Amino acid sequence: MSTSLTYLRASPDVTRQSTVAMGSALIPVPDDGSARADAVVGPEGGPTTDESVTNDLVELLFFAYRDFVGDPDRMLAEYSFGRAHHRVLHFVYHYPGLTIAELLDILRITKQSLNRVLKDLIEQGYIVQKTGRSDRRQRLLFCSETGATLTAELTRVQVRRVARAIADPVADEPKGAHAAAQGFLMAMIEPEERAAVRSLMARRGRDRG
Repeated sequence: MSTSLTYLRASPDVTRQSTVAMGSALIPVPDDGSARADAVVGPEGGPTTDESVTNDLVELLFFAYRDFVGDPDRMLAEYSFGRAHHRVLHFVYHYPGLTIAELLDILRITKQSLNRVLKDLIEQGYIVQKTGRSDRRQRLLFCSETGATLTAELTRVQVRRVARAIADPVADEPKGAHAAAQGFLMAMIEPEERAAVRSLMARRGRDRG
């Protein structure tokens, strides 16, 4: 299976909102592959070993991901679905005609785990299976109209959060090469949760001291 999948089959409104430039990488990787976790680029372009800056990015990524998946989690709960169902719906929706083997390769889960989730989605009418044209043994996966509607809504709330964070990053993050990344990740977090996140992250340095 080719790894160069693109979202060409996404609905036009989702595709337009999703194609945003995320900028260049902030952490250069040496040719010999010996990158250090705390080797980052300083404000003037020179290297620095400020481990706390890199740790901040990693930690903010955890919180940003928590809220990024929290939006669809709440919607999926109404259907008694979980994140595994969401992942399957997402890729089948954006890449109609995926085979079971391709989906297993994308999700990196066991066939048994995938079968459980697919069973729910097929029995409840969100995904349909079709026999492959060239290989009758293949099962090709497609979203039903109901499945496509649900998945488009799930995608829309996540795209909205990402677009909002890009358009209005939190500007009070530390200056320097990592400011854009930190501002974006902080903006991904619910506004009412940001003070608690800052407070927790501030404890990390004090506790070590």
